[in-house]
Formats: sequence, structure tokens, C-alpha cells
Amino acid sequence: MVLLSAIFLFCLIPISAVKAERPFPKPKGLVNDFANVISPAYLQKLTAVTGALFQKTGIPVVVVTMPDIGGAEYNDYANRLYKAWGIGKKGEDKGVLIFVTVKERKMRIETGYGVEGILPDGLVGEIRDRYMTPFLKQDKFGEGLFAGALAVARVIAKASGIELSGQMPKKTVKKRGGFSFFPIIIILIIIMLISKRRGGSWFFFLPLLFGLSGGGGSGSRYSSGGSGGSFGGFGGGFGGFGGGMSGGGGAGGGF
Repeated sequence: MVLLSAIFLFCLIPISAVKAERPFPKPKGLVNDFANVISPAYLQKLTAVTGALFQKTGIPVVVVTMPDIGGAEYNDYANRLYKAWGIGKKGEDKGVLIFVTVKERKMRIETGYGVEGILPDGLVGEIRDRYMTPFLKQDKFGEGLFAGALAVARVIAKASGIELSGQMPKKTVKKRGGFSFFPIIIILIIIMLISKRRGGSWFFFLPLLFGLSGGGGSGSRYSSGGSGGSFGGFGGGFGGFGGGMSGGGGAGGGF
């Protein structure tokens, strides 16, 4: 009878409570690339723009990438991460979390209570759709996170009466097809026919033909650049994590 009662009580416990939650990693600074998907060049840019904003306004915009979140619901995970880290000063609650989980292909911009007035959900959703999602869909995490962080930072800077420098990354369109040899073959046939009629050699035209068709090799995906450290020597535990709270404001979605 005691055993049956114990089994019954165990069955009443939610599955989420039985499954041990994965502990959150400790923050390293304003930019936390735990998934290692941000190139050194964009890591440096992200660190610079978020660091400059924090230095001038005291408002942290924290960027986080995770390789996965163990099957957790991404909106809830981002909200709990915000609370666990305490982004922003306690009582002021001015802070923003820009979060991406790679395996689940989800992202969220979580806003603190203190910035919901200047970053309402509708505007945050527009920043997500216009600046972040197009890059994230192409796995350009550095570009997407930087574009989103810069857009958020500009809104905060404008409300604070300051200016921030930084250019949005350019959106690239994938080429529809590769290089085609068909036009070269047609031109080659025409040259052979003309040369045969005139009694000349068509080999004379080969250097010119291949000179016109040659092209430079494609560049690397990311531009070179040094790895970005914490802006101004900020490390884990600096003033950007002071017990700030979020009520679930912001916007998220898949990519």
C-alpha cells in the first residue's frame, strides 16, 4: 500500500520537475559567444558597440549565443537567463538580452522593465525581422547579431541623447548559378570558322579568350580581424549585471 501511494505521488510530479535543468553558464561580459559562431571581426564590432553604449548610458545590451538549450522553450529560457544574470541595475531594470540558440534555430530580444517604453514589443519585432532574421537564415550569426545589437543600441542612444558610430552589415544576395562555359564554346566555334576561312590559326585567340573569361577567386566568408575581448577591460561581474529584471517583453522567433 505504501509503495502504491509513492508511485501515485511520483506520477503527479511534472516531467519538467523530474528532468534536471541545465545550469546557466556564467557571463563573460557583454558578448558571450558560447556557440562559437561569431567571427573575430564581428566579435570585435559587437564588443565595441555594446561597450560604448554601456560606457555612455550605463545600459547593457548583452549578446548570447548557445549551441543548444537542451530542448527548453526558448522564450522561457531567455527570460530565465535574463533573471539569473540580473542584466541591468536592480530597481532600474534597464537592459536588453539578444539571444540565439543555434541547434533549435531560435532567437529572442528580451527587454528589461526599464526600457520597454523606448523598445516596445512592436519595435523589437521590427528590429528582429528587418535586421536579424535575414542574416540568421543564412547562418551569418555575426552579421545578424551585430545588426540587431546596433539597431537596439541606436534606439537607446537616441533616447539618451547620445550618438553611436557603426555601419550596418550589407545584405548579400546569393548568385543563382555558377560559371558557365557555354558562351565560351559558342565564341570558340565562331573564331575557328572565321580563322579557317581566312587561313589563319585560331590558337592566336586563346590568350585573349581566357584572359576575358578569367576572374578572381572568391574571398573568405569573414573578413580578417583580431579577436574581440571585453570592451574597456570589462569582465564577468561588472556593473552590467546588477540584479535587473525583465517581465517577458520583447520579441522572438525561428530562423
